[in-house]
Amino acid sequence: MPEITREEVAHLARLSRLALDDHELDGLAAQLDVILGAVAQISQVSDAADVPPTTHAVPVENVTRPDVVMPSLHRDDVLAGAPAAEDGRFRVPRILDAEEVRGQEQRHE
Repeated sequence: MPEITREEVAHLARLSRLALDDHELDGLAAQLDVILGAVAQISQVSDAADVPPTTHAVPVENVTRPDVVMPSLHRDDVLAGAPAAEDGRFRVPRILDAEEVRGQEQRHE
């Protein structure tokens, strides 16, 4: 079973430039020990040739609903709550200058 010491965690924290107090070092040492133990258990599997690759441990099914048009708020009511509106649309501050917009348009051509 792997065992990572508090000093090793402190060394990793220094290398990562993380300022951890004693309580955090103790907690992380315990957590990392559990993680390394799990990895060690997985590495003991010697014959996984018949195990199909998967992304999830249990079957995952995408849950969706039909795309149905439903009644909604009136546009003027929605825009009444906006900080700024113009021509029936939300007005937002510009975040790209003209040169950036041209560059994005060229990338999509």
